[in-house]
Amino acid sequence: MLQASPELTGARVEERSIAVRHYGLFIGGDWTKPGQGAEFDAINPFTGEAWASLREASPDEVGDAVAAAAAAQPGWAATNGATRAQILNRIADVITAHADDMAVFESTDNGKVIRETSSQMLFAARLFRFYAGYADKLFGSTIPLDNPTIFDYTTREPYGVVGLITAWNSPITLLCNKLPAALAAGNTVVVKPSEHASVSTLEFCNLLVEAGLPAGVVNVVTGGAETGTALVRHPAIAKVSFTGSPGVGRKIAGMAGELLKPVTLELGGKSPNIIFDDADAEAATIGALAGIFGATGQTCVAGSRLFVQRGLYQDIVDRLATRAKAIRLGDPLDPKSEMGTVANQPQFDRIMQSIETAKSDGARLVAGGGRATGEGLGKGLFVQPTIFADARNDMAVAQTEIFGPVLTIIPFETEEEAVTMANDIPFGLASGIWTKDISRAMRLIPQMKSGVVWVNTYRMVAAQAPFGGTKESGFGRERGEAGIAEFTTTRNVMIDYSSEARDPFAIKN
Repeated sequence: MLQASPELTGARVEERSIAVRHYGLFIGGDWTKPGQGAEFDAINPFTGEAWASLREASPDEVGDAVAAAAAAQPGWAATNGATRAQILNRIADVITAHADDMAVFESTDNGKVIRETSSQMLFAARLFRFYAGYADKLFGSTIPLDNPTIFDYTTREPYGVVGLITAWNSPITLLCNKLPAALAAGNTVVVKPSEHASVSTLEFCNLLVEAGLPAGVVNVVTGGAETGTALVRHPAIAKVSFTGSPGVGRKIAGMAGELLKPVTLELGGKSPNIIFDDADAEAATIGALAGIFGATGQTCVAGSRLFVQRGLYQDIVDRLATRAKAIRLGDPLDPKSEMGTVANQPQFDRIMQSIETAKSDGARLVAGGGRATGEGLGKGLFVQPTIFADARNDMAVAQTEIFGPVLTIIPFETEEEAVTMANDIPFGLASGIWTKDISRAMRLIPQMKSGVVWVNTYRMVAAQAPFGGTKESGFGRERGEAGIAEFTTTRNVMIDYSSEARDPFAIKN
């Protein structure tokens, strides 16, 4: 992997246990020297040890990053779409070549199992290839007007410099939901990853350099709330795209609103997954397991509320309890591990508190319910795959986004009851329907108040498919054609070719 500055970054995977890495900020195509801002540690959630040292970017350094992006933006926007596409495709090639190393960085940083981070790196490359195809296809339109001597057309223009703020659960996937679309449209960017998982994003900068992306087109600043605030409030940031919690999303939307900046918000969820009596029980069980225990439940689309019709209820509860107890927890870097750690200590504490609240509220615990310990788990932040049955939809465990491996199972009798409970939530990101009755599925799809509806599958993604939510799950879309539209504005042009003088004060008899 290219080492832009050997003393700062780019250490090989095989060196990861030798010494703590020290990272600077990536600004204008180069690495800043350490020591200009407060340092903070990246903690490996499996070992509990610091494995990298990062820096809090000061407001002035955020300004430097924005200035670098602003200086690079005219040249990048003027680069023809075919050339931008070639560069994006080269980035995809480099991501693919270094996917194994990048997966190790991400799994070490946030505890997600490498079997998942490995596939996510390849999906990141797929997103770059997808949006490379759009770089020379940002078509406008011609518009016939009432006046036939006015030629009217539109163009799609980049915003300029955009701020991308990502969360800790899947840093590279979340970044690549935004970055290739922003670049294909001609924007330059400043990225702020979560302070809880920044290393893979910083290492990603090396890949951009290797692929030949011009200096300043992508810049990365690290840090917490102060760094994010400086980025959102910077007057040269034309748009902000944020993935994270609804609480932080409200703050960003508020700051952006004061400055009349557009935002895209991909926020949390408490997604309903509905199993009807006629569903394939085995397929639905597997879908429910993947929906909540994949990524240790640390995903905004987690199917954390499982509604099961009475006729299949006990069968599904028994199947899930049995399967949950068999999930193999272990070292995130071991390909045999099926579920890794919680990403950080504050999140672990929140999950454990939510489990205790569910117990005290009277939900019936049928699997898990505590910290997972034992051989091979060491000091890792492991939570047992946890299932509560016989819950009510108004319980905290069914209404609060836990963002962990905690499933709530709720029985229902009728379609109407299932839909009412499914929509009775502040969130609206995703939902699932399991049934062999296509008429039922088509009848229910328009009733689900969510941005994504899965039928007889769950947690499925594709580069071509738009993704985003409603209500407190945010607004705007990522991926698909809608994803690149989020990073362009429409310019209207009118050309009068009549040669007629149009004096607004002339009096015509």
